[in-house]
Amino acid sequence: MSERWTLHPDRALPADPATRPLAREIYAAVRELPIVSMHGHVPVEWFTDDTSFGDPAQLFVVPDHYLTRMLVSLGETLPRLGVGSTPGEDVETDPREIWRRFCAGWKHFRGTPTRYWLEHALVEIFGVTQRPSAETADVLYDRVAARIAEEDFRPRALLDAFGIEVIATTDPAWATLDAHAKLAADGYGDRVLPTFRPDPLLHVDRATWRDDVARLGEAAGVEVTSYDRYLEALRAQRERFVAAGARATDHGHLYADTTPLDDGEAGRILDAALAGTVTAAEAQAFSGHMLFQMAAMSAEDGLVMQLHPGVLRDHARAPFEAFGPDRGYDIPVVTEFTRSLRPVLDAFGHHPGFRMIAFTVDEDVYSRELAPLAGVYPALRLGAPWWFLDAPDAMRRFREAATETAGFSNMSGFVDDTRAFCSIPARHDLARRVDAGYLARLVAEHRLDLDEAIDVAGDLAYRLPQAAYARP
Repeated sequence: MSERWTLHPDRALPADPATRPLAREIYAAVRELPIVSMHGHVPVEWFTDDTSFGDPAQLFVVPDHYLTRMLVSLGETLPRLGVGSTPGEDVETDPREIWRRFCAGWKHFRGTPTRYWLEHALVEIFGVTQRPSAETADVLYDRVAARIAEEDFRPRALLDAFGIEVIATTDPAWATLDAHAKLAADGYGDRVLPTFRPDPLLHVDRATWRDDVARLGEAAGVEVTSYDRYLEALRAQRERFVAAGARATDHGHLYADTTPLDDGEAGRILDAALAGTVTAAEAQAFSGHMLFQMAAMSAEDGLVMQLHPGVLRDHARAPFEAFGPDRGYDIPVVTEFTRSLRPVLDAFGHHPGFRMIAFTVDEDVYSRELAPLAGVYPALRLGAPWWFLDAPDAMRRFREAATETAGFSNMSGFVDDTRAFCSIPARHDLARRVDAGYLARLVAEHRLDLDEAIDVAGDLAYRLPQAAYARP
């Protein structure tokens, strides 16, 4: 295209002429609010090292499974996109070639949230003036590479440039947190926070479980030889995370089951896991039991318990074995919450020290299960649309399905859930636009006054995530 590529100021706002002016006003009131990014997966090392992002392919393409999965679905391969090698195909090491393949596949992102995030980053952050395509790939690469090389385009500087007030990383439960200690010494201890992620330790039939438990024990200074010692090590690490500024734990189990076992049965299963003889059924029961135990520990130490079940991880075995997890082959499944969360909510749903945020990728449960639960239990808040639902229409449906039962105040605010650093402002911007559109409709229908809608928009964008992830 010869004409300059620009983004429409009303993108993702309602098309209806009665609500669009209202949405503009609501959005304008929250557009520049600071970003509170309390659930994401940006590596902490980016901030400790504070070095260049390398090249456009490493910044945009290689780490972003939203992007690579679409291209793979239409004929590309992960090795050709720089992710890794297989026995039959070597990894592409030329970043310019990886970028060309991304640009050649630009049309495949039409209508997706990935398109919105990418174009926001390219135009708003990098000043790109041409759409990606096979013909413009090299020009765009040079433009993005030049910006990446600039001294002020480093992770710490971008916290200010992007308006990120606080960001949480996701760290394994056995982390020493030395990186966070370095950040604290450099004055970033209140701005880049750890999050306790114990998933590999709670699924005792995983191939790496015994090695991971050994790492936990080493980090905690506890030799894990029994169920009691296992719990002791988890508590010790949680204490370390709290001391380092953590606000939350993060749990991505397949099921939401929180049924507790008696101590004797839990101990027997853990002994079997240590011996390498645990069964799949025992492991599943133990994972539900440990979610209950994590809730009990959260009631003690105040860490917010984030639960986002319902995704079958690594659906394709060969890519997992070749490249590891988080490569785009995680697929949603039907998820049940009402009975599954009953043990935890019965025990801790009214506990003053317990807070849980529940996320889902199963839209059907918003109005049927999660909104009614969040609308009655003081300890439970409803997480924002996540992963496959962080798209404009899905976010609108979420508001329509959940608000009338749970209200706005029982929400957690938006979470970006990303490894792609430059997509953080784009994702939060999209959420603010969608919320502005929904609130504008309520104003147009005389269900809210405009000043109320602006106040709610500020809650959703900024104040609710602060409250939902308050310090322990």
